[in-house]
Amino acid sequence: MSMFKKGEKKEMPGISSGSLSDIVFMLLFFFMVTTQMRETENKVVVKIPQASESVKLERKDLSSYINIGTPIRSLQAQYGTDARIQLNDSFKTVDDIRDFVAAERDSKSEADRSFMTICIRADQDVRMGIITDVKQELRRCSALKIMYSARKGE
Repeated sequence: MSMFKKGEKKEMPGISSGSLSDIVFMLLFFFMVTTQMRETENKVVVKIPQASESVKLERKDLSSYINIGTPIRSLQAQYGTDARIQLNDSFKTVDDIRDFVAAERDSKSEADRSFMTICIRADQDVRMGIITDVKQELRRCSALKIMYSARKGE
């Protein structure tokens, strides 16, 4: 008698789905840990001008953003089409920049406050007077480390 029978077909064993849920939860956990959520929603249209040179920020968590531009279409009926200053998620005036900088400094640790950077994202069509007013107010509240967001020149 032979050990192997001829003509007998073996069936494929079923795929075990026991570890499938573990794999799905592991992938979910990985993407939750590595994904960063947007901190603020842009309420102004910003077409960034060209830049001749660029510098990469060392730590993005130490930067605070001031967006300057015209409001998005859905907010133009309420705020108009003039350039506005956006601090975090709301429109503010130049006078509110001092409170914004103070709040951002307080949110950082004592050792990191000296490394805090204010990034100005301004639309290429914004009048220079608004940007000058913002810069003057930043000088008054001793926020002297300022960067401008721009696209790198081609």
